[in-house]
Amino acid sequence: MRLIHKIGLGITLAASLVSGAAIAQQQQFINVLTGGQAGVYYPLGVALSQIYGQAIPNARATAQVTKASAENLNLLQAGRGELAFALADATSDAWNGNADAGFTKKLDKLRGLSATYNNYVQIVASEDSGIKTLADLKGKRVSVGAARSGTELNARAIFKAAGLSYQDLAKVEYLPFGESVELIKNRQLDATLQSAGLGVASIRDLSTAVKIVVVPIPADVVAKVGDAAYQTAIIPANTYTGQTADVPTAAIPNFLVTHAGVSDDLAYQMAKQLYENLDKLQAAHKAAMAINRANAVKGMPVPLHPGAERYYKEVGVIK
Repeated sequence: MRLIHKIGLGITLAASLVSGAAIAQQQQFINVLTGGQAGVYYPLGVALSQIYGQAIPNARATAQVTKASAENLNLLQAGRGELAFALADATSDAWNGNADAGFTKKLDKLRGLSATYNNYVQIVASEDSGIKTLADLKGKRVSVGAARSGTELNARAIFKAAGLSYQDLAKVEYLPFGESVELIKNRQLDATLQSAGLGVASIRDLSTAVKIVVVPIPADVVAKVGDAAYQTAIIPANTYTGQTADVPTAAIPNFLVTHAGVSDDLAYQMAKQLYENLDKLQAAHKAAMAINRANAVKGMPVPLHPGAERYYKEVGVIK
């Protein structure tokens, strides 16, 4: 009887090990690459990781703080993330291997998942700095975002179109949003350029601490950028404390990007759960109010992932 009992225990143990191994094999890792914690990518990435962790079977989802677009795209190419937020121009530069933008080779594994919302190029100065126009930035101390980040690429493009260069500035800092704001509060910087969704936490924080000026980017400057990704836009009055009038600027679309190594089924689920849980994203940040499934594949700078394509065909976005 003891021998039979031991055999039975052995069979049960083996069965449980096999079952455990099967569950482990089915586990799907989803690392969402975001940006700095003071930006918009981060709260949306955290919300997405929570959605995926709850809605996708056996998913283990996390959100990673990064330097945003350029770093995210390089991490995707290396297989060190499954989904990333990135600006349209940075994504196009990565796909084409634009060395001037920091991509020494074509990132050929990138695949599109969805368009999201627009980033607005927001140049904000302390009122004490005397900066009111782009020309006033000459001789001033300005933060342009982390080096080779999507924000910094936007800064280069806008400054060039406005006839400015970094050499015209008294000091150039390559800092994340939160650090830039702290230096302005401490009078160690005059202005910051931040490419983000409207109502970004860093600028809201700054506007409640000191009097600010939101510097306009006129339509003719946006046109001179010469890139279809750059569109004329408005930062509506009262987006930030003390900003009492509409301010013209440039807007650049954001995309969610994945890579070719992600399975079709997982990409399908990531697209599906994004749109079936938009209310949770909108609760995380109001920038998500602009995410619209009808626009999901418009202007996609890289090939659409087949799994995402299957979802969009299923819901009629792609005929």
